[in-house]
Amino acid sequence: MLELCLLGCGGMMPLPYRKLTSLMARYNGNSILIDCGEGTQVGIKEKGWSFKPIEVICFTHYHADHISGLPGLLLTLGNAQRTEPLLMVGPRGLERVVNSLRVIAPDLPFPIVFRELKEKEEVIEVAGCRITAFRVNHNVTCYGYTIEIDRAGKFDINKAKENNVEMQYWNRLQKGETIELPDRILTSDLVLGPARKGIKCTYTTDTRPTASIVDHAKGADLFICEGMYGEPEKKAKAIEYKHMTFYEAAEMAKKADVKKMWLTHYSPSLVRPEVYLEEVRKIFARTSAGKDGKSTTLLFEEE
Repeated sequence: MLELCLLGCGGMMPLPYRKLTSLMARYNGNSILIDCGEGTQVGIKEKGWSFKPIEVICFTHYHADHISGLPGLLLTLGNAQRTEPLLMVGPRGLERVVNSLRVIAPDLPFPIVFRELKEKEEVIEVAGCRITAFRVNHNVTCYGYTIEIDRAGKFDINKAKENNVEMQYWNRLQKGETIELPDRILTSDLVLGPARKGIKCTYTTDTRPTASIVDHAKGADLFICEGMYGEPEKKAKAIEYKHMTFYEAAEMAKKADVKKMWLTHYSPSLVRPEVYLEEVRKIFARTSAGKDGKSTTLLFEEE
């Protein structure tokens, strides 16, 4: 299962009732953080989750509302006596930006490993998940992220026997191990049926609608998407500053045929996003307004 918490859903500036942008995902005891806006640490504490298991921090881009919470978080991780390396992923310039912010967090007991994104699409295997970074369309270089957890096929006793795999190896192969024998190599596909549907979550903010978002969100269990403006009359402003309206997000969710969508990254002027949901749901019925602390657990489908 994949646990998700929208730690902050605000854009541009924090408000008394709305922290800045951040999402945390947990899987098998490891955590993934996407963006780290002001208030991220408070959101984690309010959720009751731990800082220490964070394996990777992915940044969509380097506007302040997406990274301003990082120095404090690094200090907290250092004070927790973390010694394991921390992976950071983001567009070109990541190391320079982070090291500039570290002027106020210079001495850390753990190393930072930087992965700067250079291509339109890149895949990172970390924390038992596959994270795909994909380029979107903002006024600076910006990426969306898809988190996927694969699910192997079921053990097939008939297939194992047909492939002459001895029983003593079944359990190891079922766990994905490759076994080298003197006369041949045994792989899990010799005993497993076809791969089953896994878990998928796509997250994107600060962008105009793009084909890349629709492609990467295709069939997602959860699509978390920027909805900077709910007011229909603000579409021109969204276009000018390369943001998105609720209605544009809903059109993409519909095209991608996702199971459900959460809107996030609201303009400070958008006080009550739920007011606009009735019209948005005429485009995509399974739309919800994100809010700080909104959480869900994505499970593998029952068979």
